[in-house]
Amino acid sequence: MFHVTNLFKLMESTSLRKLSSKSFPKIYTKTGDKGTSATYTGERRSKDDVIFEALGSTDELSSAIGLAAEYCKDQDLISRLQQVQCVLQDIGSCVATPHSSAREAHLKNTQFTPIYTEDLENWIDRYTEELPPLKNFILPSGGLCSAHLHVARSICRRAERRVVPLVKANEISQEPLKYLNRLSDFLFTAARFAAMKDGREEKIYQRPKHLDKSDSVK
Repeated sequence: MFHVTNLFKLMESTSLRKLSSKSFPKIYTKTGDKGTSATYTGERRSKDDVIFEALGSTDELSSAIGLAAEYCKDQDLISRLQQVQCVLQDIGSCVATPHSSAREAHLKNTQFTPIYTEDLENWIDRYTEELPPLKNFILPSGGLCSAHLHVARSICRRAERRVVPLVKANEISQEPLKYLNRLSDFLFTAARFAAMKDGREEKIYQRPKHLDKSDSVK
């Protein structure tokens, strides 16, 4: 797999106009044609391994957040969502570096700081101060940005579940898991914030009324 950082180095050292078809890296490598892929540590595992399940979920989460950001109008929120996407890339690096096959250099390159989680908590507190009190269960709603953020929130919960087995097996540290747990809270708060900024009403849960006996289907 051709790493993105290698492409950046290549772009810095050589003008894209001078790159020949032979020197420009191809997006496909064919190394995964047999159903395996490599971790950052060089270990090859089946593509249905828990590591790649977790990587796939975090990748899907980043895509969902990117889509939600396209519908957001608040620049402050857009900036924070983009920062989250960057942190998810770092989480992907952690997931792709199982401790069982990692060397010290691998672990050093993929350290995950608790500051990221603290940032989420600060953002949650800030947005919550501006929002009306939460008195009911909120249904995914509130406009395009808000609804897409709710979708991202549900994907985040799945990504969290996929990372749990890796933490239990001591393959990665607990910090990325803490971040994902807090991220779902942030995405919920961000969805409410986006609805408020868009002037859209949030739909609340109402217990469905049962049909009267006279109206029931016999």
